[in-house]
Amino acid sequence: MNRFIECVDVGKIYPGKTGPVEALRGIDFTCNAGDFVCLLGRSGCGKSTLLQMIAGLETPTTGQIAVAGRELDGPSPDAAIVFQDHGLFPWMTVTRNVEFNMKARGMPAAERAKRARGFIAMTSLMGFEDRYPHELSGGMRQRVGIARALTTDPKALLMDEPFGALDAQTRGNLQDELLQIWQTQQTTVLFVTHSIDEALLLADRILVFTPRPGRIAADIAVDLPRPRAPQSREFSELARELRGLVGAERDFD
Repeated sequence: MNRFIECVDVGKIYPGKTGPVEALRGIDFTCNAGDFVCLLGRSGCGKSTLLQMIAGLETPTTGQIAVAGRELDGPSPDAAIVFQDHGLFPWMTVTRNVEFNMKARGMPAAERAKRARGFIAMTSLMGFEDRYPHELSGGMRQRVGIARALTTDPKALLMDEPFGALDAQTRGNLQDELLQIWQTQQTTVLFVTHSIDEALLLADRILVFTPRPGRIAADIAVDLPRPRAPQSREFSELARELRGLVGAERDFD
């Protein structure tokens, strides 16, 4: 398979009131096209910072990041990012929000309307096309954000704890829908989470991050059949292994 995302010795340092703050250090990993990879770790370990650098929204202090064989020098045309805060425009309907990126790229109105209908259907938003964000539940607003991200046909979907603020049932439903979209679209997914169960339910590979400065403490393959059963012995054993890694992160050098 082709290496699609490559990070080589990536580090990030921010200026702070009392001196520089090192968010990430020595990040090295590659991700193949079509992979579903979760970035797992405690809050503040730099997972979101790395995701934003892979999207081209932040610049590494050290190292290089390449997406689709091109070293980044700005926002990546091959990636779309979905945040926990969906970032919808409150004055736009569902359809207009979903169409936004296509309109910004100059796509004709008829074509973008057709594509928007397709992604609205894919994300189970039929019947809500003319609603505004304040008329939607949190889960539905997140669906709109995902639909909008997909309209640009991204080769990589970068997701920053997109379900973190949702109730357990809605979160489970959206996890199932995301897996269906991933299997249908065959896009690469990088998914930030601090939930071990979520990582095991979704990913084929989990990168465990240390506390700040964030480093990759472990790279775990998840070789479990889908759909995954949290009550299974294999799932429980991997969860126990990950809890040990996350709990002992500070012991990694």
